[in-house]
Amino acid sequence: MMRYPELLIPASSLEVLKTAVIFGADAVYIGGEAFGLRAKAKNFSMEEMKEGIEFAHARDVKVYVTANILAHNRDLDGVREYFKELKEIKPDALIIADPGVFEIAKEVCPEIERHISTQANNTNYETYRFWYRQGAKRVVSARELSMEELKELRANIPDDLEIETFIHGAMCISYSGRCLLSNYFTGRDANQGACTHPCRWKYAVMEETRPGEYLPVYENERGTYIFNSKDLCMIEHIPELLETGIDSLKIEGRMKTALYVATVARTYRKAIDDYQKDPELYRKNMPWYLEQISNCTYRQFTTGFFYGRPDENSQIYDSNTYVREYTYLGIVGEVKDRLCRIEQRNKFSVGETIEVMKPNGDNLDVKVVRILNEEGEEQESAPHPKQVLYVELQSDQTEHPVEVYDILRRQEPEEA
Repeated sequence: MMRYPELLIPASSLEVLKTAVIFGADAVYIGGEAFGLRAKAKNFSMEEMKEGIEFAHARDVKVYVTANILAHNRDLDGVREYFKELKEIKPDALIIADPGVFEIAKEVCPEIERHISTQANNTNYETYRFWYRQGAKRVVSARELSMEELKELRANIPDDLEIETFIHGAMCISYSGRCLLSNYFTGRDANQGACTHPCRWKYAVMEETRPGEYLPVYENERGTYIFNSKDLCMIEHIPELLETGIDSLKIEGRMKTALYVATVARTYRKAIDDYQKDPELYRKNMPWYLEQISNCTYRQFTTGFFYGRPDENSQIYDSNTYVREYTYLGIVGEVKDRLCRIEQRNKFSVGETIEVMKPNGDNLDVKVVRILNEEGEEQESAPHPKQVLYVELQSDQTEHPVEVYDILRRQEPEEA
């Protein structure tokens, strides 16, 4: 059965949540200051969460809150109090992995939907049926499932039990994201939200009787990034995803910038909408999707497990670096008297040509005419991150090139 799924976008901060909403999300998932799996993300205070939920709901966008740690005894009282606070600000769902945490949510805030995190290793339809009987509204599939397995899932679970599936973003090297590397190396537990991402580090082999002699693992004298996976990207496979009966297409990236979120949300939004209007329109616009999706940081792309088990071509053995084609400069918070207010993120200068990225899919080249600080003093450049600036931009294409929530970015020159 063909379903028209929601597009679910991550947000690391209130600014990024608003960006996700404006650039096309149907739903956004966020983390509070505790009990989620991204302790290093900025995350939301309760006040920010409340503001974000109100902003999203005013635009018919849902907000889900992650509470997907694998809890220890010491966590349970805090989880209970946390859910009492969330009950007051009314998120649309809680994303949970731990059965004990699930039971607390049922008791404290039964009116909030409960979604089962990918951390719970949801690989078969009996698992889905189990969670349905416990009162779950949605289950997030394990990333290890193929397209055929997802179709089989859909055919063997209740029609009102929803399937959520990751379709874009970083791939964890461990099964369903349950990893012990970080805990072993640094004492920071990935399953408690403190992952240091050691899968991205460089490794070599050392033979026991030859201490200090490091042997290359893969034809590279400096070692190998043996655990480093390519990023998932399914922009070319929207028809197949929709045919599986998935209810929610999920983007990974709760530590990403507003530029990343805007780029991915806008591209997938247009691809999904185009396909629903006319499959031929989707095929025709494929070059645009591919160009746009490559404009945000990524580690080369793979289709993960969707079409069978990944092989050595899904790994990146010689590097842990991202491909980065654009630099994020800021998001427009206000426009008045031809000046746009931004909180600057990276350096740019008067006279430079930068790009305005709009939610509707347009990209405009603009010239930086003036930069003023908060005191109204003109300056030649914007060298200090997070400085509030007022910038005048000029375009040959339109008299009013900038609107609130537009993204400012700069294309980086290609390396020789």
